[in-house]
Amino acid sequence: MRPEELRSHRWYGTDSLRSFSHRARTRQLGLSAEEHLGKPVIGILNTWSELNPCHIHLRERAEDVRRGVWQAGGHPVELPVMAVGETFQKPTAMLYRNLLAMETEEVLRSYPVDAAVLMGGCDKTTPALLMGAISADLPSIFVPCGPMLPGDWRGRRLGSGSDMWKYWADRRAGLVTDEEWREIEEGIARSPGHCMTMGTASTMTSVAEVLGMTVPGAASIPAVLSAHNRMAAESGRTAVRLAWEDVRPSRLLDERAYRDALTAVLALGGSTNAVIHLIAMARRSGVALTLDDFDEASRRVPVLADVRPTGAFLMEDFHRAGGVPALLHRVADLLHLDRPTVAGHGVATREPYDDTVIRRRDDPLSPEGGLAVLRGNLAPDGAVIKHAAAEPRLLRHTGPAIVFDGHRDLLARIDDVPATPGSVLVLRGAGPKGGPGMPEHGMLPIPDRLLKQGVRDMVRISDARMSGTSYGACVLHVAPESHVGGPLALVRDGDPITLDVGARRLTLEVSDEELDRRRRGWTPPPPHHRRGYGALFDAHILQADQGCDFDFLEGAGGPEPEVD
Repeated sequence: MRPEELRSHRWYGTDSLRSFSHRARTRQLGLSAEEHLGKPVIGILNTWSELNPCHIHLRERAEDVRRGVWQAGGHPVELPVMAVGETFQKPTAMLYRNLLAMETEEVLRSYPVDAAVLMGGCDKTTPALLMGAISADLPSIFVPCGPMLPGDWRGRRLGSGSDMWKYWADRRAGLVTDEEWREIEEGIARSPGHCMTMGTASTMTSVAEVLGMTVPGAASIPAVLSAHNRMAAESGRTAVRLAWEDVRPSRLLDERAYRDALTAVLALGGSTNAVIHLIAMARRSGVALTLDDFDEASRRVPVLADVRPTGAFLMEDFHRAGGVPALLHRVADLLHLDRPTVAGHGVATREPYDDTVIRRRDDPLSPEGGLAVLRGNLAPDGAVIKHAAAEPRLLRHTGPAIVFDGHRDLLARIDDVPATPGSVLVLRGAGPKGGPGMPEHGMLPIPDRLLKQGVRDMVRISDARMSGTSYGACVLHVAPESHVGGPLALVRDGDPITLDVGARRLTLEVSDEELDRRRRGWTPPPPHHRRGYGALFDAHILQADQGCDFDFLEGAGGPEPEVD
């Protein structure tokens, strides 16, 4: 591109009253013409917030990005956008993923930006930023905030999320004292960065790298390493090149890219949430990715990343073993390595440095991918299970249902219900509309009485999601959800339910005639919201098997602002 062909030239470079105003207001910012005219304007979209500990260092990293932009001859401008924080935001950060996606799209479209650096990493920020950039279709690169350091407690390495669930269960069983619990609280999350397990954050930043939207190796760099500063600066330099070359997401994110990302999720033993996010992102790109694609790939892609909660190690170990490029080296024959990326070449791979963390194909953690898609009369449109993180004895199981209507009901009654280790715990009213926002309630707690007997896993079924750091025989994303009349709404206490992961079946063992009778007596619950964003969400949210995007956001983005 020539300078006059830059998108920002329409704001700054013409001889018009509006361009005069834009230049004058830029002088008001303390900037001279030589500092920005004729240079690509690089928008740094920063999700920093004091209530998002995963991103608490992104103020500093934005300066590293700015340094890289200046080095490459661009003009950096920082544009704060919503911090969708998993750790504090209620009722769930998923309720606001689409809001951040909308904000990202409209910020990029409405301001004089030639390219964007997207800064995030906490679970929903990665898909949200990428979804918005895909729809705006401006040159973009993603900067992952990076995993935190491993936790530490009395010499034990702790994994955020995964060990929280583990020791919470032990505390409820009387195996951890209050003093020990306080010590764990102080040691489990001891640096900036997102969860250092293969939860949703690590899964989705890895997805961004596989899609070709980061510099090679970016996803696994721990947040506090100096390598992370260098990666941020390199991303700033890359953004300037992307602007000059007009490398848009639509040139990178084709069907090959999404299928490679799907393959990587399975080889990573990644989060079930990646299913929802990848489907939503693909639909923004006009790529028809479905649950069946995940299930088909799962049968041929082994789990090779030995990282919690499926495995034993943590993200710092994964990074030292070679990170995403090393994992991709192991499954190179299943990928499209010659496709374009923001790096300007094909997908980067390298030989792994540690076969215990990133396993060889002949020594997998699991011979099949960690996810399975289930169907049956209880989930006509599908459900998912991370069966690699479940006790094998439960992968083919029939048991009587114990039903909870919403999370409050679950918490109020879980320790009082007559559950046995063979019971099937069912939570409904926790889907996209029912949650609202599909909260991470799918790892239902096991009753105290059973925990004290040593029970650590049971079959649990819901229309909710669960944290990518969670584990167990949890069937999730049941579609359609109970709130819209899906079969989950018809389950009653004592109904036999069969889970058969090998056959990919989830069956409510009740006759069609009885289910029809129950359906005729079912009435829809009232909406959660009467106004505002919540009402918009309720009116337009798609079901889990369709990615939980808004129905009006799929497809090509809106028009460019008019020139005046």
